[in-house]
Amino acid sequence: MKSVFMVAEKPSLAASLSTILSNGKNSSKKGFNGACSVHEWNGTFLGSPARLKMTSVCGHVLGVDFSSKYNNWDRVDPVELFSCSIEKKEAMPKLKMPAFLASEAIGFDYLVLWLDCDKEGENICYEVMSSVANSMNRNVYSDSVTYRAKFSAITDKDIKAAFNNLSHPNENEARSVDARQELDLRIGCAFTRFQTKFFQGKYGDLDASLISYGPCQTPTLGFCVQRHDEIQSFKAETYWAVQVSAMKDNVEVPLEWDRVRCFDKDAANMFLSLVKQEREGRVVSVVSKEKSKPRPVALNTVELMRVASSGLGMGPHHAMLIAERLYTQGYISYPRTETTKYPENFDLQGTLKQQENSSDWGKEVKAILSQGINRPKSGHDAGDHPPITPMRSATRNDLDGDSWKLYDYIARHFIGTLARDCRYLSTVVTIVINNEVFYIHGKTLIDPGYTEVMTWQSFGKNEIVPNVTANEMVPIHNARLTEHQTCPPDYLTESELITLMEKHGIGTDASIPVHINNISQRNYVTVTPGRKLKPTTLGIVLVHGYQKIDAQLVLPTMRSAVEEQLNLIALGKANFNAVLKHTIDIFKLKFQYFVSSIDAMDQLFEVSFSPLSASGKAHSRCGKCRRYLKFIQAKPARLHCPQCDDTYSVPQNGTIKLFRELKCPLDEFELLCWTTGNKGKSFVFCPYCYNNPPFKDMKKGTGCNTCTHPTCTYSLNSNGVINCAECEYGVLVLDPSSGPKWKLGCNRCDTIINLFDDAHKIIILEENCDCGAQLINVEYRAEKSKLPNQATEMKGCVFCTPEFAKLVDKPKVAVVSRPPRPFRGGKAPGARGGRGSAGRGRGKPKDKMAQLAAYFV
Repeated sequence: MKSVFMVAEKPSLAASLSTILSNGKNSSKKGFNGACSVHEWNGTFLGSPARLKMTSVCGHVLGVDFSSKYNNWDRVDPVELFSCSIEKKEAMPKLKMPAFLASEAIGFDYLVLWLDCDKEGENICYEVMSSVANSMNRNVYSDSVTYRAKFSAITDKDIKAAFNNLSHPNENEARSVDARQELDLRIGCAFTRFQTKFFQGKYGDLDASLISYGPCQTPTLGFCVQRHDEIQSFKAETYWAVQVSAMKDNVEVPLEWDRVRCFDKDAANMFLSLVKQEREGRVVSVVSKEKSKPRPVALNTVELMRVASSGLGMGPHHAMLIAERLYTQGYISYPRTETTKYPENFDLQGTLKQQENSSDWGKEVKAILSQGINRPKSGHDAGDHPPITPMRSATRNDLDGDSWKLYDYIARHFIGTLARDCRYLSTVVTIVINNEVFYIHGKTLIDPGYTEVMTWQSFGKNEIVPNVTANEMVPIHNARLTEHQTCPPDYLTESELITLMEKHGIGTDASIPVHINNISQRNYVTVTPGRKLKPTTLGIVLVHGYQKIDAQLVLPTMRSAVEEQLNLIALGKANFNAVLKHTIDIFKLKFQYFVSSIDAMDQLFEVSFSPLSASGKAHSRCGKCRRYLKFIQAKPARLHCPQCDDTYSVPQNGTIKLFRELKCPLDEFELLCWTTGNKGKSFVFCPYCYNNPPFKDMKKGTGCNTCTHPTCTYSLNSNGVINCAECEYGVLVLDPSSGPKWKLGCNRCDTIINLFDDAHKIIILEENCDCGAQLINVEYRAEKSKLPNQATEMKGCVFCTPEFAKLVDKPKVAVVSRPPRPFRGGKAPGARGGRGSAGRGRGKPKDKMAQLAAYFV
């Protein structure tokens, strides 16, 4: 019997596909990585009986990154990133996806890939193939082994049709994604590292943890700043308009001046005097024409994002997340498409018929079905996926608020494309007063057509024109001159920005919402009411700086040219390596020129931001000069010594305060405590050691709870209790700053154990319990004792001593599901050289000199 291994892009999609393909007769189990499920059943494949297994990935299996030695910002010159080696790494190491796929694919004959049907999906195909290559019985790179399912909706009909008409992965499209990933990595990281280090080392109020550059992100920001500049440079002009009314049947009807407005007041007064010389106007013509408001073309991704932002109040990124969820739940077709034309074989009748029982638009659907579907307007066929359509009926009770709003729009838009055009009668009355021409416009609805279901485009009330005939004289009334001023343009809305990005080829339908979300999250723009994008000072200064140095870095032309080359790779018309080398060489030269010209941008920063020496408040003492370090709270929070002109990174997203005015024994810097509150994590750290680890087994950005100093009272050596049961290398360490709300915290993960509330003192002892944990000594003041028999002191093990059981909480983040591992200092990174006697081993030296000798040996 043949065996077939199948992989979908998301766990929920795998579940839906396996249910459809097995007719609900599959068995399911959880995969060993905890994120993906495995579904199995017996069926047929290519006309023969087969054993089938379906599982999934969670997006990309692999991601492109620099080799580890190039990830150190302090030691690597950013220009090296244009030529250094890169490698594919696991996109989500915690999920162990390559190992999971390899284990599940063992012994299978065929591979069927159900990834999203776009270029990113093709790229993931090859990531899956590389993961299972050594597990399958046959060569996965052969067309007779690996197949590709192409589908646009999760319905029985579409999925079974895709399974019966399998194709093969497209390597050219996958390679174009590889090229884009490598270019974005090299270019983005080089510029981002350089300008982040340069400007954060000089200015204290930037309020941005990362000053990033992106080949797509930066031109996107450029559009917003360009509109801001237009607003700032706008000068209002005064203009005048002649306003006059006509009287008919005792009704005053305002007239529209043919000249609209006049910027010369004297000339405007002349026109007004001409009009005032007459008491009547002559009706020159009355023209009535039937006109139509055409129904929309089919819906694609860009239009969906535009409407979600302008009409539904959702950001494009949020809207696409909801659309993806509706798709995986089977409510709509695939939401990433550039096509606005239904395929010739698309079942419009059947798709529409599913909506006829809806309480919201069923009446309109029945009317269209009874009168016959109107041929949809011809749109653009991009050759990717059909337009976005509803695939099954839903009600308000089936979906949450935003999901329903988006589904409601998609369904109404689809119905609208099959309805009649909106028809109305347009009437224009032309009146001449002393050779000046005026108009009366009126509209009368004939047939609402598609606006019955797309109600936001409805006609509104009829505009009735007075009953007049040609050559009739009508009295004029209330002729006057009104003064107005021109108005500046408003800030770009998300909807307008999406239009500009599409027009200039910045990003794809998949990446456009990501770029807009990025410039917002990185504090380059703020989203104001009406979903308008207002650039921040940082965003404005960055764009103006690029324009001063090299305008092409921010103009859309550079990226659109790169996208054209990437599309040629996808079509097999351009060489992957040639495109990559050519583009990298160009941007490397631009980067080198940018670095040499950075003073031009720095001049703008000097005007807009405060230097580090003038920022922040005095906080703790520097170990070098004994002057006070200044604490700068603007993101990223950091310490700066104005005397030494040194800047020190500190832990983010918490409160930092002095720790008992104690000093680090290694460098004389005052110790600090970082905390997220009584119920959160906290640890003591030395600002200098945090940035410059004193021991080889310490990592940058860690505190005293990982420091392997052999004698310091606050180090891991003195406060470590036992290895964490919830992570591979962590150690549960007593937090000396937490009293009287004492807690043990893992120095690697977020596990916390609260213990001995209100205790006066806790001391970690030399001895260790049979379980491997260090024994502790707990002291209470007499009036607050919680120990048995009101004892004020007791020695024991946190995990094993019965008297401590009620005084020690369970771990907050993850419940311990297995016995804690003994704390063996020499076994785990971060614990080496620590409490060597805590488990089995050589025992801990008794005197301090022996400790030091043992440590350095």
